Amino acid sequence: MTQPVQAQAQSAAAPAAKLEAQPAMRVAHAGRAAVLGSAKAGQRMVTVGEHGVVMLSDDGGRQWRQARAVPVRSTLTSVAFADPMHGWAVGHWGVVITTADGGESWALQRIDTTEDRPLFAVHAFDAQQLVAVGLWSLVLTSADGGKTWAAVTLAPPPAADGKPARKADLNLFHLFADAQGRVFAAGERGFVLRSDDHGATWSYLPSGYKGSFWTGAAPAPGVLLAAGLRGSIYRSSDDGKTWVRVDSRSKSSITALLLRADGVLALGLDGLQLRSTDQGASFSGTPRADRAALTAGLLRADGREQLFSRQGAVGD
Repeated sequence: MTQPVQAQAQSAAAPAAKLEAQPAMRVAHAGRAAVLGSAKAGQRMVTVGEHGVVMLSDDGGRQWRQARAVPVRSTLTSVAFADPMHGWAVGHWGVVITTADGGESWALQRIDTTEDRPLFAVHAFDAQQLVAVGLWSLVLTSADGGKTWAAVTLAPPPAADGKPARKADLNLFHLFADAQGRVFAAGERGFVLRSDDHGATWSYLPSGYKGSFWTGAAPAPGVLLAAGLRGSIYRSSDDGKTWVRVDSRSKSSITALLLRADGVLALGLDGLQLRSTDQGASFSGTPRADRAALTAGLLRADGREQLFSRQGAVGD
């Protein structure tokens, strides 16, 4: 099974009580902690990563500090905020944690130590409506701010190579939304899934690609982008009905797509940075000199990017 950066560090089995009791590790050099997901809480930057480490910056990424209280030290893969105060992070062991103070402190909402079935992405429609996705077509929704979660059973994906799928077992790696409030999941075997009802039901959008999509974005009405393994980028201009491959001119895997006012920035392994000014129809760029394994990015207040990697925040 091919997995993205967010999923490479599978947790070892551990007793439930011991796992729940261990808080996040304290990191001496906070700014160098591995980042697997990032989000804005108002103007604050919030990142999550291995060992339950949550990092905060209130000055556009110049200085970082570790969150005061995180109840688990399992790997956290994704974070999302509904407003400057209320946010959620997800990760291994099906963990969901929540904050009501902009990321300073976190409380455990969900954990399943019977199997390490990670959640890879979370999306907040608002402070009540949430959706999270993960390993083997795991889809969870909440209508009460994460106090309770309901599992959604997906139909098997469409037949591939003449062999009908028996069950839904795709790994779903990333969630992104469009301006209409629809949410999309980027997954394995070239599939993008779409939900028009806050994650309660989903439809498959086959791209024709056979590899994994690790990220996606909706840069304009009707336009969808999905990207992942070995520099693969696919684009649809008709809400996912048809897709075309975009030449990235790279074999480095793409881990994140960052939407800017002037276009799209694709980030990836080996320092990959590709820019598009035509809503993803074409990309160009050169790798960073440091070849950092880029994993995420956020826009600063001045419009510049703050990038993150397996070695924490990286400079311009």
